[in-house]
Amino acid sequence: MVGYLFAGQGSQYVGMGKDLCEAFPAAKAVFEKADQVLGFSISDLCFNGPLEELTKTNNCQPAIVTMSIACWQAYLNKHPQVDGYMAGLSLGEYSALVAAQAISFEDAVYLVRQRGKFMEEEAQAHPGKMLSVIGLDLARVKEICAETGGEVANINCPGQIVVSGSAEAMVKTQVLAKEKGAKLAVMLEVSGAFHSSFMKGASEKLARELESINITLPKFPVISNVTGKPVLSGQEIKQNLIQQVAESVLWEDSMRLILAKGITSFIEFGPGKVLKGLMRRIDSSAQVVNIEKSADLSNI
Repeated sequence: MVGYLFAGQGSQYVGMGKDLCEAFPAAKAVFEKADQVLGFSISDLCFNGPLEELTKTNNCQPAIVTMSIACWQAYLNKHPQVDGYMAGLSLGEYSALVAAQAISFEDAVYLVRQRGKFMEEEAQAHPGKMLSVIGLDLARVKEICAETGGEVANINCPGQIVVSGSAEAMVKTQVLAKEKGAKLAVMLEVSGAFHSSFMKGASEKLARELESINITLPKFPVISNVTGKPVLSGQEIKQNLIQQVAESVLWEDSMRLILAKGITSFIEFGPGKVLKGLMRRIDSSAQVVNIEKSADLSNI
C-alpha cells in the first residue's frame, strides 16, 4: 500500500503542467476540462503566467487542483492499480477526494474557485496575517496564542506550526515566540488569516455552495484535515470541508495515522515538494517521491 498526497496552496509556479500535458493526453484533458468549467483558460495562466495573477487565491486554488489531478491522471496512465490512503494539505484535500472518486473533478475545480473567492473576500473584510513558528512544540505555541490572541492554523510537522490572526496579534506572537525560544518566527506571504475564525464567513458561503454538490463515500480512505481521521460518509466530507476553511489543519496527525497503518512509501502529486519536506520532519525513514513533470513518472 502507498500514501497518496496532494499539494496545497503556495506551491504554484509559472510553467506548471506544461511538460506533463505535452507528454500525456490524459493530463491535457484535465486542463481542458478545467478551462471549460471555469470559463477562462486556467491552462494559459498555469503555463504562461503572469505569476501575480496565478498567485491570486481565486486563481491559485483551481490551478493547483487542476495541476494535481493532471499529475494523478498521468500516473494512472502508467499505474492503473491504486491501493492506499489519500490526503491533501488544506486545498489539496479536494484533489484527494477527486482521486478517491468521492467528488467529480468538475465539481471540485468549481468549488475551489468559489472557495478562493470567498476566502479573499473575508481577507479583505477582516484583514489578518499568518506566522510560521519553527522550533516550539504545540503546547508552547498554544500558550503564546492564549496571550496574544492568535489561533493555531496548521500543525504541519514537529516544530513547525502556523498561527493566524490580526496583524497586531501576529506581531505580538512573533516577538513572544522568539522570546520563548523559537528558532524562527516568519510572517507568511499570504493575503489573510486563513484557517482561523477570520474565515468564518467563507465557511458559511462555502456551505451554501456544497448543498447542491454530490459527494459520495470515497473508494479509498481519505484522511480529513479537520479530524486527522478517515472520512466515513459524503455528508461528513461536506461538513469537514466547511469547517476546514476556518479550523486548524491537522497534517502531522494525518500523516502519523497513515504511517501507523504500516505505510512507508508515499507519492506527492502536484507542484513543489512541500509535503516531502514535512514528511522528512515527521518520519525521516518514510520515502516520498514527487510527480509534477513527465520525467518523474519514470522514477516510479
